[in-house]
Amino acid sequence: MQLLDSLLAPKADESLGQYLRRLRLHRGLSQADVVELAGIHLQSLGKIERGRTLKLNHKTCSGLAYALNVPKEYLESVGRGVAVDVPSALKFCPSCWTVGTAPESMWLDLRAKCCFLCGMELRHRCVGCQEPITSLKHRFCPFCGTSYQSSSSLKV
Repeated sequence: MQLLDSLLAPKADESLGQYLRRLRLHRGLSQADVVELAGIHLQSLGKIERGRTLKLNHKTCSGLAYALNVPKEYLESVGRGVAVDVPSALKFCPSCWTVGTAPESMWLDLRAKCCFLCGMELRHRCVGCQEPITSLKHRFCPFCGTSYQSSSSLKV
C-alpha cells in the first residue's frame, strides 16, 4: 500500500492540472474516458489540466476521485496546496454499496467507522485475505476472489 500511495499521492510542487494529467496517464485513460466516468464535461477537464481552473467543486472533485480511483482528499489537498493526509484504504458499507458506483463520500471520511445510512461497520479490508481494498471498480478481491459484499447484503 505504501508504494501505491507514493505513486498516486500528489507531489509537493505539483499543480492540480499536472496531478490530474499524471494520474490519467498512469491509469492509461484518455480525457474522454475520465469525463465519462466522472460525469463532467470534456471542456472542464481540459481547463483543469491546462491550469485554467484551480479549484474543484464538490461534484467534480467526487467524480474525478472515482474516475481516477484516488481518495477525494488527494484532490482537495492538491487544490488547496496543503500536505496530503493519506487514508490507509477505501472504505465502504458492504450492505449499502452498489457495485460499479463510487463509494459515498461520507464513507471515505477518515473519521468514519460505520455507515451513516444503516449503521453497519465500514469495510476497508477483504474479509477473505485481509488485503486492503484499493479499488471498488470490481466486486471481487483481486488477490483471493472473495466478494466485497457479504452474501446476506447482496442486492437482488
